[in-house]
Amino acid sequence: MRKRETLAEITGRIEIYDRFFESFGHPCPLPQHLKRTVHSGFPRYDLMVDAHFMAEMCAGILVAVTDYNRFDGGLTLDLADAGEHCIGLGRRDMITGQGEIVLRDEREIVCILCQGPDEKTRVTEDTQNVLYYAYAVPGIDARYLNQGLTIAAEIASEFGKGTVEEVLVL
Repeated sequence: MRKRETLAEITGRIEIYDRFFESFGHPCPLPQHLKRTVHSGFPRYDLMVDAHFMAEMCAGILVAVTDYNRFDGGLTLDLADAGEHCIGLGRRDMITGQGEIVLRDEREIVCILCQGPDEKTRVTEDTQNVLYYAYAVPGIDARYLNQGLTIAAEIASEFGKGTVEEVLVL
């Protein structure tokens, strides 16, 4: 019974993200991730990405994984103007709508919340410093962000033989 209750709670959080994404006219990746995970198990790519999927599915939150060394300076959470560009994963040209939530480094947009992260900070086999980050949307409690980010950090550090500098929820 406990597993069904936990799955129902995770599904509820994923539905909150899905409604939020829909309000910006974009599909949320979490429902498909959950469906695939329930039917086929966790996908296996590489340690950093696998830890990201585990964090998403175990906490029911949206998590991004990036190569921290590829950011240009500090990070700022911001609202975009309509028509700003970002080169997304897979070299997709992403264009912001007015008021979309974005993460910027000191040079450019590195993630559009409802469209995805950029190509520049994608993790590779050469990545040495990983940053996992998560966005809360209205209705998602900060404890789930902490839970998910802790899962990602612990998996990556234990199996990657690294260290966790900090898990911080603002």
